[in-house]
Amino acid sequence: MVASLRRGGNRAIGLRADMDALAITEATGAAWTSRNPGRMHACGHDGHTAALLGAARDLARDASFGGTVHFVFQPAEEHGRGMQAMLADGLLDRFPMDEAYGIHNMPGMALGSFATRAGPLMAAEDNFEIVVHGRGGHAARPHMVIDPILAGAAIVQALQQIVARRLDPVDPAVVSITEFLTDGTRNVIPTTARILGDCRSYRPDISAAIEAAMRRIAQATAEAHGARAEVIYTREFIPTINHAEQTVAAPLF
Repeated sequence: MVASLRRGGNRAIGLRADMDALAITEATGAAWTSRNPGRMHACGHDGHTAALLGAARDLARDASFGGTVHFVFQPAEEHGRGMQAMLADGLLDRFPMDEAYGIHNMPGMALGSFATRAGPLMAAEDNFEIVVHGRGGHAARPHMVIDPILAGAAIVQALQQIVARRLDPVDPAVVSITEFLTDGTRNVIPTTARILGDCRSYRPDISAAIEAAMRRIAQATAEAHGARAEVIYTREFIPTINHAEQTVAAPLF
């Protein structure tokens, strides 16, 4: 959704806020607790929306500027690629703008302050899933199985070397394993194990290096255990890289 405020002039800027929720049940008991079970603005997106509404209200009352301001209420920030979808839908064709500004809340910062910098600010996000295929069987007969948990645990350990030993220390990157799932039960060694996680970096070549190393490590480590691994690697979000001129101008607003 986009709302526009026009006060003559020939320049236009965009102010953007994301406004979706996360699939989390809020249990804070606070007065502003979500009324919808399983839906919560846990990433502060309700604050972003409120801030943009406040900016629209104040600018509508201020007759001292000339130009156009487009207030961009962006859906589907979490795993929805909302801004990319809006751009593909012709956002800039329908609402031309010379510059665009957005913010993200940061708990812990002093009230009334914000921080920014020129250049890379928020990293790109890649997601991965490694599926380890073994041969399941009874826990009492481990010699009859190919244990995907053992192979998967070795893969998890080995993935730590990507950042520690494969990348230049001056190039920021993160590889985080966030889930380890199997199809076994208490007395049954599973047939498959799934390792899921998240990678962050600022440059496409670093992202490519992480993926290549992950594929080598997962496949070779699984093979060493008699298992087989497949890697599903996706690139979800591009990095936020601020233009220097606009970064200097932003605090003056």
